[in-house]
Amino acid sequence: MPTLGWITPNPAPPQGSAYVMASRFEVKSLSDVPRFLLKSLSSWSQVKTAPGAYGASLIAQPLKRVFWTLSAWEDRDALYAYAKSDPHGAAMRAMAPVMRQSTFTFWEVDSSSLPIGWDDAKRRLADKAREDAAGGGGRA
Repeated sequence: MPTLGWITPNPAPPQGSAYVMASRFEVKSLSDVPRFLLKSLSSWSQVKTAPGAYGASLIAQPLKRVFWTLSAWEDRDALYAYAKSDPHGAAMRAMAPVMRQSTFTFWEVDSSSLPIGWDDAKRRLADKAREDAAGGGGRA
């Protein structure tokens, strides 16, 4: 499962904005990868019907123990409602002990620029990781 391409659960209004989140997760060991993959797939199914979800994509690099997510939402509240509800909320709680590192970044775009490209998202995540490391953070 290297990449699940951009899906559009709900069309964004042509003259509006979208709240975007990109994340990078690294699990502690290869033995944690299968469980993380299963949890990711249940969250992927959930996003397909999530209110306010404009789009999402996932990249899995299982041998590197790294997973990337990229999603666009109607607003911050829609994203947070999804993140807190199950199965995503339960997955976050269950996987927290096996996370080595997590990085999150958020920004707004014109809805006409959807879907968001991975190059931009990965650049923003790298910038955020450097910022977190310089500030003593690094784990969100």
